[in-house]
Amino acid sequence: MSRWTPDPTFYPSPREAANAPAEKLAYVAAFDRSASRPDAIAVLDTDPDSPDYGKVVGWTDLPYVGDELHHFGWNACSSALCPTAPHPHVERRYLIVPGLRSSRIHVIDTQPDPRQPTVVKVIGPEELAKRAGYSRPHTVHCGPDGLYLSALGGADGEEGPGGIAILDHTTFEVRGAWEADRGPQYLAYDFWWHINHDVLVTSEWGTPSMIEDGIVGELLLGRKYGHALHFWDLAKRRHVQRVDLGDQYQMPLELRPAHDPTKTYGFVGVVISVEDLSASVWLWHRDGDTWAVTKVIDIPAEPAEPADPADLPDLLKPFGAVPPLVTDIDLSVDDRFLYVSCWGTGELRQYDVSDPFHPVQTGSVRLGGIVRRTAHPAAPDEPLAGGPQMVEVSRDGRRVYVSNSLYGAWDDQFYPDGVGAWLAKLDVDVDGSGGLTPDQRFFPRGEEFRGLRVHQVRLQGGDASSDSYCFP
Repeated sequence: MSRWTPDPTFYPSPREAANAPAEKLAYVAAFDRSASRPDAIAVLDTDPDSPDYGKVVGWTDLPYVGDELHHFGWNACSSALCPTAPHPHVERRYLIVPGLRSSRIHVIDTQPDPRQPTVVKVIGPEELAKRAGYSRPHTVHCGPDGLYLSALGGADGEEGPGGIAILDHTTFEVRGAWEADRGPQYLAYDFWWHINHDVLVTSEWGTPSMIEDGIVGELLLGRKYGHALHFWDLAKRRHVQRVDLGDQYQMPLELRPAHDPTKTYGFVGVVISVEDLSASVWLWHRDGDTWAVTKVIDIPAEPAEPADPADLPDLLKPFGAVPPLVTDIDLSVDDRFLYVSCWGTGELRQYDVSDPFHPVQTGSVRLGGIVRRTAHPAAPDEPLAGGPQMVEVSRDGRRVYVSNSLYGAWDDQFYPDGVGAWLAKLDVDVDGSGGLTPDQRFFPRGEEFRGLRVHQVRLQGGDASSDSYCFP
């Protein structure tokens, strides 16, 4: 739907976004691991003055089963205010919600009642395959010229290459594949950009068969998962450079570029090193006329104690240790704090990255973990499975939301006794030197999610990983 004036949740700069009103609702992807019930979008009340604060206040079942909702995004965002935007009067109204297993794409309208979204369109897997040559849609970002959607697999049963499809802003029809020349790129995962510099960056995970039943030990130890970043000419849609992190650094996943559009750096989290089970965070940056990637954070594996190594998940028994498994990162809108989720050890770390080459750890919260099972202070007698996984930061940087499920098969692999379902909110000391404190009033869990697992969170009006800006 077009507007006569720009959407009030669009901001030309990260500075103005950080000063915007706080979110009052959060949208959460919830999925049924058994694929016998529809997945859903749950709506949480995030207004601390509301009597329903921290509760599920809305619920939208999807029309089919077997989708496995994963990552999703807004149809439009602050990039619509870029000078090159052909659609400056689009509205942040629809959630674009892919099913990672089904290859269906759902368009969900959050109006007229934001607490009761409705499914208004379903794009079938055959359309994504026919028009773009892709399957297994994964990540959605709203660009100034259309909706960008990454996909892990190829069409017609082909494993790859994965890549990016473009959807129309208004009709949501699949226009086609984004890439004009993909060069050596084959594996796909996340993507982001530096819009003012016409640069797009992509990362690597694996093909559908490599990920859908969990980590394949032989492939991991054989260093067959992704281990490189790719840099592209955004305007020409052409591959420019591949930077290999080293094949011991398996699965560079989430990309978080600086929000300041004058900057050309960003962070990527690496799930695991096959040499010592550590995880890491790397910085991409310019090095003369080319791109370079530098490791700036190392997070070591932890001993299995007090657990008996024999009680570890099968994949970890030979090692007798617990890997951090960095599976998500998020960067505050002011580019000050980087949040790193260690899903294996059950820790969310906060780093001051004001100097991106030299991060300083400023906070940590433990929840869950393969061995620790750390309880939330609101329910100290309930051991938690899973750990901080998906991370979302409010625009003002004062609130961090974390959910505990990664991906169905991987949940079962690392938490074979059950991962459960919980979502926590952490308060951030942004006026001081950092630090995180769990909000004891905000801890929805278990049957509040009707037996489904919870993954990504999107905040009403935008958040730290949904919008990009063209003015500093």
